[in-house]
Parts: sequence; structure tokens; C-alpha cells
Amino acid sequence: MANSPSPSLEKKLAAFDPNALGDTAGGLYGLPFTVDEAQVVVVPVPWEVTVSYRGGTAQGPEAIREASLQVDLYEPDIPEAWRMGLAMEEEDEKVAEESRSLRTLAAEYIGWLEAGQPADQAKNFATVPARVTERGKALLDYLKQKTGAYLDAGKGVVLLGGDHSTPLGYMHALAERHEEFGILQIDAHCDLRPAYEGFQYSHASIMYNALQLPQVKKLVQVGIRDLCQQEAELVDQSGGRVVMFHNRFLSNEKFAKKSWKKVCGKIIAQLPPKVYLSFDIDGLDPKLCPGTGTPVPGGLEFEEALYLIRTIVESGREIIGCDLNEVAPGDTEWNAIVGARLLFQMAHWMGVSQGRIKAKVSEK
Repeated sequence: MANSPSPSLEKKLAAFDPNALGDTAGGLYGLPFTVDEAQVVVVPVPWEVTVSYRGGTAQGPEAIREASLQVDLYEPDIPEAWRMGLAMEEEDEKVAEESRSLRTLAAEYIGWLEAGQPADQAKNFATVPARVTERGKALLDYLKQKTGAYLDAGKGVVLLGGDHSTPLGYMHALAERHEEFGILQIDAHCDLRPAYEGFQYSHASIMYNALQLPQVKKLVQVGIRDLCQQEAELVDQSGGRVVMFHNRFLSNEKFAKKSWKKVCGKIIAQLPPKVYLSFDIDGLDPKLCPGTGTPVPGGLEFEEALYLIRTIVESGREIIGCDLNEVAPGDTEWNAIVGARLLFQMAHWMGVSQGRIKAKVSEK
């Protein structure tokens, strides 16, 4: 699937020094690629309208861009990863501005819900769910068109949120171009609530909404450790369409001296040949993402997550798309540092699976 570089891009590649400091005048990770030249494009979505606890995820994409300049470009399993061609769009300020405006409205509405819905204030909030849902649908349509255009141009796409509601439009674009695929969700939460808090396109409803796409044949959830009874019943009644690898199961396997390799084998056996990877950073241990909106004790270690992703690719499955969400800068740069390194790995292993760059043969 990889295209031969143009003469002008060849000159850029020849002049680029992957050992130098990250160039602030360059692109994501200091790489020399424009969006037009890149084989894989990162689409930032600074949106966090429906977050129900802590905010800040809308600042995640820009924080990751800044932190990316501190990431060295050598990856032992993909020695020439930097040559693949990775670039990030500029943020759409209209999206960011609408998120800020609607977030204020939604936060007041959520506060009213938490206060027991005082009747004397009901008329102030009667239209809020419909308005937020309307704009969530508009964002879905916008991102469906944007990501679809990149896919039709032969590019790989990584969507970078924002909150976890953001990738739904991208999933719709993929559903129009693939007859069937599975979703691997790494997350602390199931996100299977229908219209959570009255918002159809809530961050807590992303996988419920994804399952409305008939092309999604399987949803495999890894690291879940916070869910409600309604979500548990949906999983149980899905007829095997949704498979959950709860954090308790992962811990029990570890306590029983089962290798992570064997556990990954069980996870991957549930996945079809085409996989969409949806990564909520709170799927990691919260020491790696303390600023994220709804942290939960437990979770994957960084290298455990990378091992799972690599092993999916080595199994011959294709990662047709991916997203990374819920990276909130907080009061430390650590969140963006971890997010930038995770994004680098996800984008390039997706590229390997799509034949855009080659990896070394695994010796596992």
C-alpha cells in the first residue's frame, strides 16, 4: 500500500536528520512531512462537551503535539518508522470554540441533574439534551466526511480526541468502506450506556453507538473495571458480539502465573481479520495518565498495551483505523508525554499492518 515518495519528498527525507533535536518548525514529532505528503494523518478533535467528571481532554491534542518533540524517533521493532510519513492537521478552531460553548451549557445541565432536577429550574434546561445531541450529530457528519476523504486518498487515519465520543464519525466512514470489522477497545469503562445523562453522543455511549453499525461484527473490550448493571446485561445478552476481558480477569490470569503472551492470544482470537483500535488512555494504569477525566485503579502497563498491539499486527490482522482519547494535560506534562509515545506506536503499528512501513521479524 506504500506509495513511492515524490522527488521533492525524497529530498526532504535525504536532508532530514532523525538523530537531531525535535524541530519546532517541523511537524508532529518534528517530522518533515506535510499532511499532503504523509501516508498517515492524525486528525485532532478538541471536543469534550459531555465529559461528566473532570475536563481538559479538549487540550489533549495540542499538548500531545508539543510533547511529541521530546520523542526520539528510533523504534527497535520498526527501525525506519520515521520514514513512513506521519503528519497532524491543525486543530479546527471552530470545533474547539463550539466545544467550549456547549461544555459550559452541558456542565450546568449535569449539575442540575446531580442536584436532583429542581423543578423551579427545569425550564432552563429543557432544550439542552436536544441541542447537544444536534451538535454531536453535526460533529459526527463533519468527521465522517473529513476522515472519509483521507481514506479515499489512500491515507491511514488516526483520530486524536478530545473525549471518547469523538471517533464515531470516523467509525461511520470506515463502515462505508469495509463490509465488516471488529473493534478492540482498551478502556477502563464499557461506554455502553444509551444516551448517558440524556446526551445521545456522550463519551459514555461511544460503543453503544458503534454497535448500531451492522458492519461492526465484534467489540472486544480490554481493561474494563468500571461498569453499570445495564452495561453488564448488554454484554451478556449480545450473543458473543461483545466480549469483555475485565481487568479482574486479567489480574486473575496474572496471579495464576499465566503469561501476558497467552492472555493476548485469548484476546486476539476474538478479533476478526480487520480491526479498529479505540484507545481511551484511562485503560492504562492511572499513574500513566493522572489527568484523565475519570481515572480508575488498575489498568494496563504501557508495555503490556504495546505488546498487545504488536501481537495483533504480527497475527496478520489489519488495523484499519485507530483513535486515542481522553488525554488531559492536567497539572503535569506527564499525561502528554505518555500520550505522545502511545500515539507514535499506534500510528506506526497501524502503518505496518497496512503495508506502509516494514517491521523487523519478531523473535518472540
